[in-house]
Amino acid sequence: MKTRKLGNSQLEVSSIGLGCMGLSYGYGPATEKSHAIGLIRSAFEQGVTLFDTAEAYGPYINEQLLGEAVAPFRQKIAPPSLDLSLTAKAGKAA
Repeated sequence: MKTRKLGNSQLEVSSIGLGCMGLSYGYGPATEKSHAIGLIRSAFEQGVTLFDTAEAYGPYINEQLLGEAVAPFRQKIAPPSLDLSLTAKAGKAA
């Protein structure tokens, strides 16, 4: 998987990220938990290191799902390697 620097930072992320909203919110019924976890893990194993989530996707369910999915990879993503990046949004829709 190709990587790139995120903005002007030194943070390097995969060129392709996984938007996780559709796993628990927004596009019809939530994806079955085991399938969603399998998808996230498969993406990580394929080199995806950028995952997008938000408190509003559930609420909180999406973040918990992502945390559970990446738990087995903690040794790989713990400092100093920091091989995983999570993006999250906060705010209030009008």
